[in-house]
Amino acid sequence: MSKTIRMTTAQALVKFLDNQYVSVDGTEIKFVEGFFTIFGHGIAVGLGEALDTNSGQLRVFQGRNEQGMCHTAIAFAKQNQRRRIIPCASSVGPGAANMVTACATATVNNIPLLVFPADTFASRQPDPVLQQLEQSSSLATTTNDAFKPVCKYWDRITRPEMIMSALINAMRVLTDPAETGACCISLCQDVEGESFDYPEYFFKKRVHKITRPVAVEEELEEIAEIIAEAKKPIVIVGGGVRYSDAGEVVEQFCEEFKIPFGESQAGKSACKSSHPYCLGGIGVTGTYASNVIAKDADVVIAIGTRLSDFTTSSKWLFKRENVKFVTINNSRFHAYKMDASMAVGDAKVTVEALTEKLREKQYVSQYRNEITDAKKKWDEEMVRLGSIEYTGDDFEPIIKARDPRTIPEFVRLTNGKITQTAALAAIRRAIDADATIITAGGSLPSCMQRMWTTDKRGGYHAEYGYSCMGYEVAATLGVKFAEPEHEVYCVVGDSSFQMLHSEIMTIMQERQKVNILIFDNCGFGCINNLEMNHGIGSLATEYRYTDGKKPTGDLIPVDYAKVGEGYGLKTYTCRTIAELEDALNDAKSQEKACLFDLKVIPKTMSDGYESWWNVGLADTSEKTSVNEAFGRVMEGRNAARKY
Repeated sequence: MSKTIRMTTAQALVKFLDNQYVSVDGTEIKFVEGFFTIFGHGIAVGLGEALDTNSGQLRVFQGRNEQGMCHTAIAFAKQNQRRRIIPCASSVGPGAANMVTACATATVNNIPLLVFPADTFASRQPDPVLQQLEQSSSLATTTNDAFKPVCKYWDRITRPEMIMSALINAMRVLTDPAETGACCISLCQDVEGESFDYPEYFFKKRVHKITRPVAVEEELEEIAEIIAEAKKPIVIVGGGVRYSDAGEVVEQFCEEFKIPFGESQAGKSACKSSHPYCLGGIGVTGTYASNVIAKDADVVIAIGTRLSDFTTSSKWLFKRENVKFVTINNSRFHAYKMDASMAVGDAKVTVEALTEKLREKQYVSQYRNEITDAKKKWDEEMVRLGSIEYTGDDFEPIIKARDPRTIPEFVRLTNGKITQTAALAAIRRAIDADATIITAGGSLPSCMQRMWTTDKRGGYHAEYGYSCMGYEVAATLGVKFAEPEHEVYCVVGDSSFQMLHSEIMTIMQERQKVNILIFDNCGFGCINNLEMNHGIGSLATEYRYTDGKKPTGDLIPVDYAKVGEGYGLKTYTCRTIAELEDALNDAKSQEKACLFDLKVIPKTMSDGYESWWNVGLADTSEKTSVNEAFGRVMEGRNAARKY
């Protein structure tokens, strides 16, 4: 008979998590860093008691918003190559519901996130308990059922002994590179405090091996034969290259066989920007170099990418007749996309095996000057973008579709004379080469995927799988936890900052030096472009006083530096590039978090390069401009692959 330890469900949960490790390439890493929590009545006296009494080696962090603390945990796991996690716990009801968006973000991006939302009483004795969602169709339905479609694993603990199989299955998913995402273990709040005689072996040290399965021989041979026939192939570097630590292997592969590569948002910085075959971002937010080469490619080699609509320009980008697709992915689901011939396996070892086969075939692509010509043209465009200046009343921004009032009014109200592309170029010049930059939804990821360069592997941290606005500020804390020795910067639009910046207080509480750069253009600039470029008016996207229906009044300026001051940050207001450069240099000597309020002229972000994006525009409208735009949408749809 095995020895047992009598513990509550919550105590057992904490003790188990404190003994979980992963092993990668023979290196052992403690998997669970600590807990992020916002205590409410459903979690404070159950899990809270366990953490207060004996948290072991686990740290305890106090969040401010449940979605925000989960974003911090996602960023921490991402920057740790998915090999360390911070579980997040919330109270029942609204606290739990706030984590649903973050769980979707983690699952879409294949990032491990473990959440413990409190639930109603298993006994149902006090029903309806405070914050309980009641469904008349079933008393078994609670708020936590909302996690089911956005999680890779879901469970509800109604008896203390259930926590054992639930946690082991969560570890199975969290440590599987092909299946990882959000895992939800819902804790009935009475069961959290109930005891059970747990076997000692449940708490033993467990080492979960993250292995590198190579694709099978038949798949390798098939894709090698396809590539061997290619004259002008192109590689797409996806997030799987980053998480497999395959960047150097992919660089060597491309260099040996003279194959250029473009980068997805998740894959950017897996390889070095300075590599001679790097074309930069690809797709809707891609560079001219990537997209012009992609249009003429006869074989597309997609490594570790989900092939989203942005990466493929809504399946419009690859124009060559009879173009073939090859995928290397540890997920068979993703590998099947685009009717590809697939090799299912870890990116690093599968590319190494493919290299051997192509070497035996003495393969080399047949590019001549196309790669260098495309890169030269893009380099020239980068110089132009980085030098765009406001010239006064005659200033013409990159984006033409706009309310004619906006730019003169913005300059008058804020005295801001910074253009977005010039600001990004200045930031790149000013910050350290080993700094990490963070971005998420809006126009900034578009500009960043095109304009940002770094040779630091993992130095570009974008959440664009779910394009979740509000990710950026919280993510700076997660990345800083992962890389305390490096400077961390986020670039965040004013709209995204307004959505969710609550973890600034956690940043201050944890005494973490991060840098938050707010690009203030008085609105949702990216979506304003989208609607106006498709014949729609400037509706509910600029910060203007309204008449109750439409934004007819003046712009509403905001002083974000004062917001930062209220939290105790070191703040800077930047209205010119010179002021921005001075602020960035001064911030390097600061020991506390810094916030930069950049007054960025609207409509000065970069535009598309040889790309197209399919949107669901009205096919019938009273507006001639919408009907004309729909005609352009149909042209794109007709030119795109159907699946």
